[in-house]
Amino acid sequence: MATDLIEVDAENPSSDAVERAAASVRRGEIIAIPTDALYTLVADPLNLHAVGRVFAAKGREAHRSLPLLVTGIYMAEELVKEVNNRFYLLARHFWPGPLTIIVPGSAKVPLKVTGNTGRLAVRQSRSKFANALLEFLGQPLISTSANLSGKPTCHSGIEVFGQMDGRVDLVVDGGLCTGGGSTTVDITEPYWRMIKEGAITEKEIAEILHRS
Repeated sequence: MATDLIEVDAENPSSDAVERAAASVRRGEIIAIPTDALYTLVADPLNLHAVGRVFAAKGREAHRSLPLLVTGIYMAEELVKEVNNRFYLLARHFWPGPLTIIVPGSAKVPLKVTGNTGRLAVRQSRSKFANALLEFLGQPLISTSANLSGKPTCHSGIEVFGQMDGRVDLVVDGGLCTGGGSTTVDITEPYWRMIKEGAITEKEIAEILHRS
């Protein structure tokens, strides 16, 4: 496939750029966009063909889940089977921001998105472009790092284009992303687990959850 590239002001994205990206998502395409935590590939999680294309584009193993971006707690609630107090504590304190929370996915979410585990990773970004796209579409989006599995993560649209050319349909180049990677916490078990430490530390997570 031919990969297109458009430039956008990440802090003040034009409606034309948002609408073009949204049209791509609705066609089942894969696009790369800037966020507050590196560049990410986004696609429609309810379109199984698009989900399969994301796995193929990254060379990602089928047992690994695909995180979702949401507009906030309300949208996340619609995707979660059981919402507990730990979820609300973390989301209210750290969202929007670089925290991905693993929760039990509802039947609304295709099992393929969860890596056939039933566990779903959700996050609300600070990214103005990502949030404008989510609001325009009115639905969650797959959000997985814009790189080949095992390769370095990409900080700029040009890096994404160089690594993913021919694998994705559109790269939205918003310049350099300087934010740290997202922290991932699993709260599906009786005891929470730190899966990956990023911009938010394990100590910060523990301090919030000890309030429950």
